[in-house]
Amino acid sequence: MCGIVGYVGPKEAVPILMDGLKKLEYRGYDSAGLAAVVGGAIERRRAPGKLTNLEKVLATDPLAGSTALGHTRWATHGKPSEENAHPHTDPSGAVAVIHNGIIENYLEIKDRLAAAGAKFESETDTEVIAHLVAEKLAQFQKTGAAPKPDLMEPLLFEAVRRALGEVRGAYAVAVLWSKAPNVIVAAKTASPLIIGLGEGETFLASDIPAFLAHTRKAVFLEDGEMAVLKRGGATFFDLSGKKLVKTPTTITWDRTMAEKGGYRHFMLKEIMEQPSSCEDTMRGRFFPLKGVLERDCGMNADILKTTRSVQMIACGTAYHACLVGQYWLETLVGVPTRVETASEFRYRETTITADDLVIAVSQSGETADTLAAVKLAKEKGAKVLAVCNTVGSALTRAADWTLYTHCGPELGVASTKAFIGQLTALAVLVLHAAIGRGTMTQTQGRAFVDELVKVPGWIRAALKLDAAVHKIALKFAKKEHFLFIGRYVNYPIALEAALKLKEISYIHAEGYAAGELKHGPIALIDTEMPVVVIATKSRLLEKTLSSLQEVKARGAQLIVLATEGEGDFKDIEHVLRLPPVPELLSPLVNIIPLQMLAYHISDLRGCDVDQPRNLAKSVTVE
Repeated sequence: MCGIVGYVGPKEAVPILMDGLKKLEYRGYDSAGLAAVVGGAIERRRAPGKLTNLEKVLATDPLAGSTALGHTRWATHGKPSEENAHPHTDPSGAVAVIHNGIIENYLEIKDRLAAAGAKFESETDTEVIAHLVAEKLAQFQKTGAAPKPDLMEPLLFEAVRRALGEVRGAYAVAVLWSKAPNVIVAAKTASPLIIGLGEGETFLASDIPAFLAHTRKAVFLEDGEMAVLKRGGATFFDLSGKKLVKTPTTITWDRTMAEKGGYRHFMLKEIMEQPSSCEDTMRGRFFPLKGVLERDCGMNADILKTTRSVQMIACGTAYHACLVGQYWLETLVGVPTRVETASEFRYRETTITADDLVIAVSQSGETADTLAAVKLAKEKGAKVLAVCNTVGSALTRAADWTLYTHCGPELGVASTKAFIGQLTALAVLVLHAAIGRGTMTQTQGRAFVDELVKVPGWIRAALKLDAAVHKIALKFAKKEHFLFIGRYVNYPIALEAALKLKEISYIHAEGYAAGELKHGPIALIDTEMPVVVIATKSRLLEKTLSSLQEVKARGAQLIVLATEGEGDFKDIEHVLRLPPVPELLSPLVNIIPLQMLAYHISDLRGCDVDQPRNLAKSVTVE
């Protein structure tokens, strides 16, 4: 959740780290801070709230130093405040720590340290790490004479390694020690941490954009690994102290992909990028129809011939993509499919076996619940296919195969183009799975491809509704409740549209299957309730129109998505007409105006569109 940055090199660290933290603002945060080694001591600057508050602190109290750490915190333990902001130090101020994750046994450690006389300044779990490292350093130094300067680095490494041996939970952690002024020691388990290798300088971060302006060479730490960062590079170890050889990855993203490109918000930019996201995810995955998955990710589509069932796991928006995928897999592939939120899957008794295929979907590939669910599935013997946007992420390393979505960085917290990428990737998978399982002939497959390649154009047509959507948003922006209804493959789109609206505008919104109205939600409907009806061309359109009449009869304020030339909506004021799209592919198009509706309402309400309150881009803690 938090943003982590670090720098060791010849330059002033603070400008580099502040720029890196700004690149990580999309992750969500409520306070920020820096620590640097200055003149043989550690100095800190911290502030609650946005980075602008930290910038004000630095303007009146500058921080120098060429070895430093920076952090943006998303509160898990303790309220947002300067005292709880990272970096945290030991009582002497000689050890500074930043941390992303949750230390599960921190109270046990804190009680032991407090009983020995330790004084704590914060409510956080992170502070115990600083105390533990300082405790180990003190123990080492008591065993003999003060160590020589060239021994400080291994001393710090060993202190961090032993301290982490006492903690349980998730962490990406980085440590400074005033007596080792040109060294950072870092480690990770279940939270992302990436090392950037520059020319005479080394970086660390919780995501690549933080250092992409300085280097494209990155090393992804695996769970249970450590790194020692110095100007000349980094060395890697496991938690037992064994040295490791890690091969850098070259990042191919263009830096401009992470900029707003003239748009008011990242979310708007990313909504407008969705035709390209769809095209990029499709590219090279259709012809020849046989063997594409094997070439792309090493997975033979024939595996589904013996697959007993498919289990799809994800969280949030990715979960809604999986719900659409369930309809596709069962309709076109004929394989029993179950979809479950990862947070529930990981804690129940599951009947999954080695005969099942698990499909795990995540934009970041670092979602804690999804990673834990994948681990459980693999323990049961199941094979795992990841659908992911982030190269080298923990999910892609844990999975047997990965189908990348090729959307580029998504910086708005509310996912848009990643959702389209996930749907597109699942459509590609379903195509090849159907051919591999024999439920679709080559001729039928080519016909399906002919429809799929039209989707980017249909999305572009949907984006032209922006002005009409903005007009509707002007009327409904002050409402406090919304209801979205859809049927069949568009029921998940009703769920996703409601999620988008509540995420960024803080309006209470619910998505329902239209046929469920009479089982409760209809009680909410009055003349003040806006109801968005997804009524595009469908085999169930008559059923959906019956539901529309039910809410209309009760005075609801209707917003209708309809297909051009389909349906008579003359007596409804707000109708958004979309191009004719085959029903199974309609979710890829119908979500577009609903994303725009959420965006414009949020903007009109003065909300923070890209960084909504209490949310983070990557949920890397449970």
